[in-house]
Amino acid sequence: MLKVPEHQVAGHIASDGKLGPLVDDQGRFFKPLQGDSRGEHEAKFYESFTSNKKVPDHIHRYFPVYHGTQLVEASDGSGKLPHLVLDDVVSGYSNPSVMDVKIGSRTWYPDVSEEYFKKCIKKDRQTTTVSLGFRVSGFKIFDHQESSFWRAEKKLVLGYNADGARLALRKFVSSNSPADSNLTPNCAFASEVYGGSNGILAQLLELKDWFEIQTLYHFNSCSILMIYENESILMKEGDDAPAARAQVKLVDFAHVLDGNGVIDHNFLGGLCSFIKFIKDILQSVDKRDETNTSLLENGR
Repeated sequence: MLKVPEHQVAGHIASDGKLGPLVDDQGRFFKPLQGDSRGEHEAKFYESFTSNKKVPDHIHRYFPVYHGTQLVEASDGSGKLPHLVLDDVVSGYSNPSVMDVKIGSRTWYPDVSEEYFKKCIKKDRQTTTVSLGFRVSGFKIFDHQESSFWRAEKKLVLGYNADGARLALRKFVSSNSPADSNLTPNCAFASEVYGGSNGILAQLLELKDWFEIQTLYHFNSCSILMIYENESILMKEGDDAPAARAQVKLVDFAHVLDGNGVIDHNFLGGLCSFIKFIKDILQSVDKRDETNTSLLENGR
C-alpha cells in the first residue's frame, strides 16, 4: 500500500489530487517521472551515477539508492505512471527533523527555454539563492516539548533573507519551542547534530572535498537534505550511546548535466557558503559554552 510521505518538506506534494511522491512500508520512495523529459533525464542520471566507476565509494552514501523505475498508481488518480524507485531516506526514523536546502547561486543553466530561465531567475533573486548561494526550501522539526511536528510555512521560508536563513538553521537544532517566534533558538542540539566526527559539518566537508575535484556532473537545482532525530539526543546515556543519526543526502537530479571535465563551481560555491553558516553556528555555541563554564568557575 502506497501512501503520501509524512516527512516531505519541499517539492511537489501528493495532496488534494496532485501528482507527487509516494512511499511504502518497506523503505521505498516512489517519485513520479516529471514531464518535459525531466523525469527520464533524472532516471538516466541515476543509472549513470550508480554504475560510474569514477565516483568514489564513500560518495555514494550521500545519494539515495536507486532501484530502477516501476509503474505504480499515481497519487493524482490518473492511473499507472512510471516512477523512480529510491530508498526512503527517512525510513527508520520515528520522528525525524528534516530540512531541504537548494544549493547554488543560480538554478538555471545554459540552453534552457526562455520561460524556464525567467521563472528561475525571478525566484533566485527573490530568495537567498543569488546572495548566499543557497536557499532553505522547507523544514520541519519534531518538538519534543509538544510531542508533535512543527513545519515552517512555505511562504515565510521563501521570504528569508540572510538573517532568516541563519535563524532557520539555528532553530533546526534547538530544543525550545520552534512555534514561538519570541524565543531565541538555544541551539541545544547543534554540537551533536552539526558537530562531531559524524555530524552534518563533517559530511558536508567530505562532499566539498569531492566537489573540489569532480568534473563528472554539474548538479543544477539540486538540494541537500539534512535529517536527524532529536529524541535520540535527549535520551542518550553516556558518550557511547547512539546520538542524532544526523545524515546528509543529495536529492533532485532532473537538471544534472555532464560536467565535460569542468568543476561545478555553481554547486561548490553554494556548498562552501552553506558550510560557513553551519560553522558559524557551531563557533557561537562553543563560545557560549566557554562563557558559561567560565562563569561557573568564577562563581566557585
